[in-house]
Amino acid sequence: MRKAALFGAVVAGSIFVGQPADAASNPTFTKDVLPILQENCQVCHRSNGANLGGMVAPMALTSYKEVRPWAKSIQKQVANRTMPPWHAAPAHAGEFRNERTLTQAEVDTIVNWVEAGTPRGNPQDAPEPVKWDTGNEWSIGEPDLILTMPERYFVDDDVVDIYKNFRTNITEEIMPEERFIKAIEFKPGSSVVHHIISQPLGGIAPGNDPTVYPDGIGQKLAAGDSVTWQMHYHKEPGPGTGVWDQSRVGLKFYPKDYDVKYELSGAPLGEFAFRIPAGDENYSVSSVRTFEHDTQIVNFTPHMHLRGKAAKYEAFYPDGTTEVLLDVPKYDFNWQTTYYYDEFKKLPAGTKVKFTSWWDNSANNPHNPDPTKSVMWGEPTTDEMSFGFMGFIDDSGDAAPMFGRGGREGRGGGGGPRIDMEAMVKNLDENGDGKLQKEEMPEAMQGFFVMIDTNKDGGVTIEEAKVAMERMGQGRGGRGGRGGRGGERRRNVEHQD
Repeated sequence: MRKAALFGAVVAGSIFVGQPADAASNPTFTKDVLPILQENCQVCHRSNGANLGGMVAPMALTSYKEVRPWAKSIQKQVANRTMPPWHAAPAHAGEFRNERTLTQAEVDTIVNWVEAGTPRGNPQDAPEPVKWDTGNEWSIGEPDLILTMPERYFVDDDVVDIYKNFRTNITEEIMPEERFIKAIEFKPGSSVVHHIISQPLGGIAPGNDPTVYPDGIGQKLAAGDSVTWQMHYHKEPGPGTGVWDQSRVGLKFYPKDYDVKYELSGAPLGEFAFRIPAGDENYSVSSVRTFEHDTQIVNFTPHMHLRGKAAKYEAFYPDGTTEVLLDVPKYDFNWQTTYYYDEFKKLPAGTKVKFTSWWDNSANNPHNPDPTKSVMWGEPTTDEMSFGFMGFIDDSGDAAPMFGRGGREGRGGGGGPRIDMEAMVKNLDENGDGKLQKEEMPEAMQGFFVMIDTNKDGGVTIEEAKVAMERMGQGRGGRGGRGGRGGERRRNVEHQD
């Protein structure tokens, strides 16, 4: 029995269906194709289908009448492994509980059915229709608590990319007592929401499933916490394109007497100090984190922007052996999947996990906004990022939330990637004068230039960068180096857990 497409969806769609028929020499829709669609496709491709971070299926595939006009397109998509959307390498088959793949027999059945002229078959051969729960807009089930952005925001007509920050304070009226969160689902309030980063609840991006913690693992929320909303709006500008937004997030809690053994920790491996040369089709950076305690990895989420090409997580064990934990050979910005282990990956103390991201900044990348431009770190989709998020359990009992704990007194933040400004100066010094001029810095950091340039000579030295690092309380950032092989450019940064 294989799991339905959406991990943890607490709806009737989270069902197990019997094994599909083998690829038949004369397949029909009712007997051979429909069971495959029910098990693998209809969770999204139906009326009021799943909304994966703004990705909504453009058609329903629940009946022969609905499927027949799309037959050639379906054949192409499944044969190319474009659908269902799943980007982990085939070597990981069966490792992740939210895997969305078709067997070769299922692919062959669909291809052969289309080649045979899409015969409908005997209606009596069709399985019973799946009874989807269409009465609840939340795929996690009715939330115990719904939080809403504290105010409506109007995204103006001329906006292309804009970031706005809001904060919701958790009062005793909202949360009379501390509770453990079991599931989190964000609901964008408009079509121009590209992604939401919410401290400490995580967030949503294109292709994301709702967060449903494995049994026994959760996250605390209590009065005194605050929830931040970093909203990224992206749209085509023009008269009449402005829209109001007021996004929401739904939370389901564990029962009050439930024994939650672990609070999920987070580690976003990442790097800020990179410059992807114009036209470079295989530029990469790496970041490493050493785990001081025995650890169990729960999930991975690689994140880049439009030039993202591939991503990989590797483990370097204390005994000298290595292992590829997750290989994503064809990263897709529109499907930012979180990969949940079916069985948590155990790492002994001293294990180093390395995250590497690759970009294609050449004209061969059809999604590249401008292959003639060198690209640095930045928040807009036309700039780039390199984050390798990890959710894990620290067996020592320590918890390190991914984005901190919302600023509650006594609950320190942490877990975020440290900005290695010394490496940034060395890596971004395009004119080679040993300093960073304002125009050499990522746009998102140029506003801090006057503060960092303490001697006001128009250039930031490594020493000035170190002083700035200390002021920001990040003086222990890892050191980066340069290397290269096989035409591949890369940087490496190491962090200590």
